[in-house]
Amino acid sequence: MIVGLLGGLAIFIYGMKQMSEGLQKVAGKKLRRLLASLTGRPLRAVLVGTGVTALVQSSSATTVMTIGFVNAGLINLSQAIGVIIGANVGTTITAQLISFRLEEYAYHAIIIGVFAFLFARDRRKQYLGQCLLGFGLLFLGLGTMGDMMAPLRDSPVFAELMATFGTYPALGLVIGAVVTILVQSSTASFGIMIGLAGAGALDFQTAIPIILGTNIGTTVTAALSSAGANLTAKRTGAAHFLFNTLGSVIFVGLIYLIPDFTLWVETFISRLSLLAGQQPSLERMLANTHTLFNIVNALLWLPFMGVLKRGVMAVIPGEDMTIKRGLTYVDMRMTETPGVAMDQVDQEVVRMLEISQDMVDEAMEALIEGDRELADRVIEKEEIVNEIEEDLLEFLAGLSGNNLSEDDLRLRDYYISLVDAIESIADDADDLADLALHVEEHRLEFSGEAESTLKDLQKRLNELLKKSVVMIEKQDYKQVPDLIKAERDMDSWQLDYRRQHMERLKEGVCEPAAGIIYLEAIEDVEHLTDQLADMAHTMMEL
Repeated sequence: MIVGLLGGLAIFIYGMKQMSEGLQKVAGKKLRRLLASLTGRPLRAVLVGTGVTALVQSSSATTVMTIGFVNAGLINLSQAIGVIIGANVGTTITAQLISFRLEEYAYHAIIIGVFAFLFARDRRKQYLGQCLLGFGLLFLGLGTMGDMMAPLRDSPVFAELMATFGTYPALGLVIGAVVTILVQSSTASFGIMIGLAGAGALDFQTAIPIILGTNIGTTVTAALSSAGANLTAKRTGAAHFLFNTLGSVIFVGLIYLIPDFTLWVETFISRLSLLAGQQPSLERMLANTHTLFNIVNALLWLPFMGVLKRGVMAVIPGEDMTIKRGLTYVDMRMTETPGVAMDQVDQEVVRMLEISQDMVDEAMEALIEGDRELADRVIEKEEIVNEIEEDLLEFLAGLSGNNLSEDDLRLRDYYISLVDAIESIADDADDLADLALHVEEHRLEFSGEAESTLKDLQKRLNELLKKSVVMIEKQDYKQVPDLIKAERDMDSWQLDYRRQHMERLKEGVCEPAAGIIYLEAIEDVEHLTDQLADMAHTMMEL
């Protein structure tokens, strides 16, 4: 029975994952853009969270996506809290779906899904096939769990256990949370309950605290995804935990305080189902209760989102250092006034270069120390630089050619060249961060001489990048010769570094695997100095 139950659960979770992934692929980037852009007001954020979760069929996917956006600086804490509250409502759609017990259509969906997934030429049809396949597997797993748990209906031991949960609702709350943490899905936990209910081994009043416990358990996914993120992302994960936990605990408290509270809820849901024209089966009543609880909890918290925000900021104090995404200084409305626009572009280019400067320094530090956290931070910043480049080039291209003087045209071309070179510097820092991750994963160690060389290069690069910032910010031509000379010096140093490395390799001083990373790092640094020289030549042309 245990093997069959676990097998059914595995099929159920895998099917749910396939369905969710397929739906996310069908929705594509539009879904992520929707989540990032339509969260200006609390109610709108809640509605977006509900809609996105209903589409992707996974509150965990929505919360992890939201924390990613918070970590990237695309949305703030208030917006994220709204999205997560909405995600709790949206996830009940999946519970409603599985409560209909559509096992008899499982094989039909699997057959059509597999054929579409394997043989459709259109990518969108493949993704839809993946959704259908997941849908079929989900109900196949659900049917398997129901069949395996049928004997529990006649088990006196299990009946006594369920009676204990009925007597002590807090115990049911804990069980629901623990099971959800173990299977990493509140929907999977709900699926187990549907299986027990279908087998006649679970009654309504015992199931209520367990359902509430799944709401607490599902917050663990968000907590894990925010563990290595910035301060605001950690607060988002904490807000998710507080929102779900307080709502569930208050509801369980009502069970203790009000006599026959669960019986009253059962009667209310039963009558509600009859009014909606539904036959109130236990599975449907559990799904409706799950939906009603999450809607009521969301409505109760909606006016107090500010309180929740202040609460998590008190629990997790400190100032976040998240880098703002997109353009900071440039106003898109200034395309018709090139003089003002160019001043704004200059500030934005300097900002972009300063971010790249930090990236290079952090990437070299991560490489030398084998620091994964620092390397991950560099990789995140590379995306920010790419976005700034894209927005700046779009803005510069949009400047009206008729209103530009010859000086303005020359200045525009100068900034376009600079932006391209700075983005290449960020790419080199990203490559160095990838090398740092490889060093950390494979526990590689550089020889003393190699490490000393990398530290020396880190220091030189930092000085050169500072000069480049001064050159652009103050249009200081005096920095140009140093940057051009550094590029020529690096060409000759690279040959010396390679020769020295080969000698160390012959003497057995250096690990071959670490040596390969070392040489690749030297090559990245050489390419980086080429970009600095290009920037200097661009200044000369201006």
